[in-house]
Amino acid sequence: MRDRDQSLLELRPQIESAVVNASTLPDEKFQNRTLRPVILLQNDLLLEAFRNYVQKHKNVFYEMTVDKRMTYIENSIQKDIKFRNSLKGMIIGQFTIDEYQYYITNSSALNKRMMNLVKDRLQSNIQLLEKLSAV
Repeated sequence: MRDRDQSLLELRPQIESAVVNASTLPDEKFQNRTLRPVILLQNDLLLEAFRNYVQKHKNVFYEMTVDKRMTYIENSIQKDIKFRNSLKGMIIGQFTIDEYQYYITNSSALNKRMMNLVKDRLQSNIQLLEKLSAV
């Protein structure tokens, strides 16, 4: 399994702003060393999953104002448990064995961090979530 772990780590982008030092708390360290790089790596897949979610919910997202779209993103992640679990799976599947072992010791708090990062990522990419028109 070490080959898999090494390959996963090599795939991840480096995030220079994700500072970790001696005073960084363990969950914050996990967020900056694992969650943020994995979520950035999975960005395109997360956007596509959200587009699919919108389509399955009759595309009402595309008729909303920007403010309502932001709220829709937040609500879809917070309230739709199936969608939330799907997003979590896309991220957890990119963990190394050691990361997964840490994750399961405090999954509730880490899930909250994870979903906040995903929400922020989708909201910051809201322009990429415009309805694609057929040409």
